[in-house]
Amino acid sequence: MAERSFKKEVEQLRIGAGATFEGEGILAVTKALLQAGVAYVGGYQGAPISHLMDVFADADPLLRELGVHFESNANEASAAAMLAASVNYPLRGAVAWKSVVGTNVASDALSNVASGGVTGGALVIVGEDYGEGSSIMQERTHAFAMKSQMWLLDPRPNLSKIVEMVEKGFELSEASNTPVMLELRVRGCHLTGRFVAKDNKRPVMTVGEAAANPRRDLDRIVLPPANFLHEHEKIEKRWPAAVRFVADQRLNEWFGPDRDDIGIIVQGGLYNTLNRALELVGLSDVYGAAKAPIYCLNVTYPLVPQEIKDFCAGKTAVLIVEEGQPEFIEHELNTLLRRADLQTQVVGKEIFPRAGEYSGQVLRDGVIAFMRRWAPDRALTTPLPPVPAEPALAREVPQRPAGFCTGCPERPIFSAMKLVQREVGDLHVSADIGCHLFSILPPFHIGNTTMGYGLGTAAAAAFRPKESSGSKRAVAVMGDGGFWHNGLTSGIGNAVFNQDDNVTIIVDNGYSAATGGQDVLSSKADNATRKTKHPIEKAVRGIGVAWARTLTHTYDVAKMRDTLKEALTSPEKGPKVIIAQSECMLNKQRRVKPLMAKAAKEGKRVVRERFGVDPDTCTGDHACIRLSGCPSLSIRPNPDPLRLSPVTHIDDSCVGCGNCGEVAHAAILCPSFYKTAIVTNPSRWESLRHRFVQRVIEWLQQGHARALAARGF
Repeated sequence: MAERSFKKEVEQLRIGAGATFEGEGILAVTKALLQAGVAYVGGYQGAPISHLMDVFADADPLLRELGVHFESNANEASAAAMLAASVNYPLRGAVAWKSVVGTNVASDALSNVASGGVTGGALVIVGEDYGEGSSIMQERTHAFAMKSQMWLLDPRPNLSKIVEMVEKGFELSEASNTPVMLELRVRGCHLTGRFVAKDNKRPVMTVGEAAANPRRDLDRIVLPPANFLHEHEKIEKRWPAAVRFVADQRLNEWFGPDRDDIGIIVQGGLYNTLNRALELVGLSDVYGAAKAPIYCLNVTYPLVPQEIKDFCAGKTAVLIVEEGQPEFIEHELNTLLRRADLQTQVVGKEIFPRAGEYSGQVLRDGVIAFMRRWAPDRALTTPLPPVPAEPALAREVPQRPAGFCTGCPERPIFSAMKLVQREVGDLHVSADIGCHLFSILPPFHIGNTTMGYGLGTAAAAAFRPKESSGSKRAVAVMGDGGFWHNGLTSGIGNAVFNQDDNVTIIVDNGYSAATGGQDVLSSKADNATRKTKHPIEKAVRGIGVAWARTLTHTYDVAKMRDTLKEALTSPEKGPKVIIAQSECMLNKQRRVKPLMAKAAKEGKRVVRERFGVDPDTCTGDHACIRLSGCPSLSIRPNPDPLRLSPVTHIDDSCVGCGNCGEVAHAAILCPSFYKTAIVTNPSRWESLRHRFVQRVIEWLQQGHARALAARGF
């Protein structure tokens, strides 16, 4: 169950030529693929293109009507391998994933398809996850494109331009027999706008027709001697063909006046931010009427030498706006200008930060510095005052680290682990990619390393305990998404083969939750187009694990604690696997809340459970908070004037999972938690009983108050 359904929006994908398409960038990309006659699409979810995969899934009926094959791939490597269909056949194919991590996983297949080349257009849509909103290491797709000589498109954030670059991307791929990468930043993915649509096209050949008429070209296979010829072919044929196509089709854009002493060269994806920065200093407006020449690189690799030469000729200096490092484009610009014997000064990282996202403020400050140095006579709007090093907001508002959602079934796993560490001492915990990685932050502070999606167990392999050393078993954590993505073979299979004696906890919440709640092989949900309900324990036992336990209720902290302790102390050798199973609370709430609201509206009895803390009983120990960290837990002043410690309070965001009370009971016996049921549309008997109980309580409270008054309190 994906976090968002696009079933309504995908109906727009059916509109024809001349109609106006309105929607998000990811929907525009899908429409562009259909207009371009794509034959197959695939990929693996991950921000910022998770919703693109959701759109593909929701549009599957339309894709089938057009003869387009859609594959929801197990990982990025299997997605990239699909591009093999374009090697020998005139099949246009597109695959998508989160970069750069997805590109790393797909690198083997990408290197092969880039070496042998393609016949049909091959497009790799990567979500460029760089900057303040990123959740991964800060690297750039540009490096991989250069390494494998795959052309890189970075379209200006405008729906018409994004659609054009998708369509031209296929043409560029076919013109140069080279796979093409198209990167979309988060703003490009979720940008809303409109463009004039074209008719959808059936592919000139379907994948079924290709399979029925197989073709083979030995020169396209990466084996000697063909692999040596591929390198020469890239340089002597494919590269010049790509440069010609980019120039002839005018894929890059020019804005502003034709002549000036200075100019700006910008990556296409940063154009909107640059225009905002120019607007702030009076060099542009909201419509993009720039007062300085701008060369917008919708194709950042390869560069077109003649376009660079023409733009820079007669200019004293050009500002290159290139986010991230190393500054590949800046280096290439300097090389091209020196070869052309142009003395134009290239200004980039000497005034811009070498690392970090180029926000509007960063670009504004850089533009001001550039203009003051190279165009001091240019009138600029008085710049806004500089932002202080520590804004007032940062001083007043405490930092709040990312954490698990309210009711998350993964929280009790780490609560149990904290309790185990009280008994056996600190453990080396090899973390993985997924929601469970939040365990490294307060209040758990659990997790020593993370090496990649599904690599938690593999990363723990080096910590094999020796009997003579008295060392403890390492613990690895991975999610069900990571398990099916990479962990089954790279982690569990490796551990079985090498008879590693460590412990792996597989968090089975029923979905690939961190990427948006997509189904995986072990999901319990019914899926009309995919096969689910394959138990993880069956898979690990099938690969050779002897010690495996499945816990179907992670909120039972005591049982989680005891099972983990058993795994750490068991005399049995070989890998130990604990499958900790409870449904992702976010997905559960998305599924249950609409049903409850519908039932309540129809007058049916609906019960919602939640927990509370009796302030008169709470001791103010706060073990529930320290070992849980649930966002619904907070503190309130103690009602007892003789006690100083504030008491725990549970707010209305509680979903009734009960983890806080379970933790408190498992840590130290805590009687302050109580469970209550909120009933909508109660029965007559329930209403009468509730009124009776309320009156009894009121009578007792009045008696207690009279007794206190009689004693002078």
